[in-house]
Amino acid sequence: MKRHAVLWSLIVLAVVMLAPFVIVAMNALKSPAEYSSGSPLTPPAGVNLQGMIDFWERVDFGQKLLNSFVISGSVAVLAVVISVLNAYALGIGRVRGRLWIMVAFLIANTLPQEALVYPLYYLANETGLYDTQLSVIIIFTIIQAAFGTYLLSSTFTGFPNELLEAARIDGANKWQTLVRIVVPISRPTLGVLFVFFFIWTWNEFFLPLVLLISNDTQTVPVALGVLQGQRMMDATMTSASALLGVIPAIAFFLIFQRTLTRGITAGAVK
Repeated sequence: MKRHAVLWSLIVLAVVMLAPFVIVAMNALKSPAEYSSGSPLTPPAGVNLQGMIDFWERVDFGQKLLNSFVISGSVAVLAVVISVLNAYALGIGRVRGRLWIMVAFLIANTLPQEALVYPLYYLANETGLYDTQLSVIIIFTIIQAAFGTYLLSSTFTGFPNELLEAARIDGANKWQTLVRIVVPISRPTLGVLFVFFFIWTWNEFFLPLVLLISNDTQTVPVALGVLQGQRMMDATMTSASALLGVIPAIAFFLIFQRTLTRGITAGAVK
């Protein structure tokens, strides 16, 4: 009886979560005339892709997708690498002042972006990186790596000493121990971090809005926000833009779903 109650609860929760996406998808497939004559909850009479086509051409959506993939992918890879190196030094290397360093990373994770925007804008402007993708990549790599370092350091603290001692006996140095022992065993956790870093960076809006002002450098969320703020879209095009904006993130999540499952399962087993 309890299992059926839990199952129905999950079904209701899934319906509630998917309902906005379904409504947006229905309205994205309508023509403006069909949308005006009916209700937003009315299913479309047919498939009308004109709203998506108009939005794609108006904002050069292909370029925005490429920009978002380059920035998010670069940040995810670099943040994972830096997090591993930092956490290896803090969690296994046990550097001096480890506790205070961890506190600094914890504080860095709590700072709101609104408090960082002016210093980051000033530094980007002074270094000539303003309105470049490199500035956003560097900033979000540091932000995501702060979280990754804090998380992985706690994980590496409980790393089996027997494996580390066996590697030392076999003559492995610290770098070889990291590459051949620590990283392969921690691969599920690193995969989860990679997926989260990618999606978090993809959805970022505020800092890219401030740092990327050119049409050629903007990301998908910024393009959506700027165009909607200019009131240049009708309801169907707005729905089409929202649908096109969320589909890549959902596709990426589904592709790496097994990576997330393995990471969560490995954490539960540990």
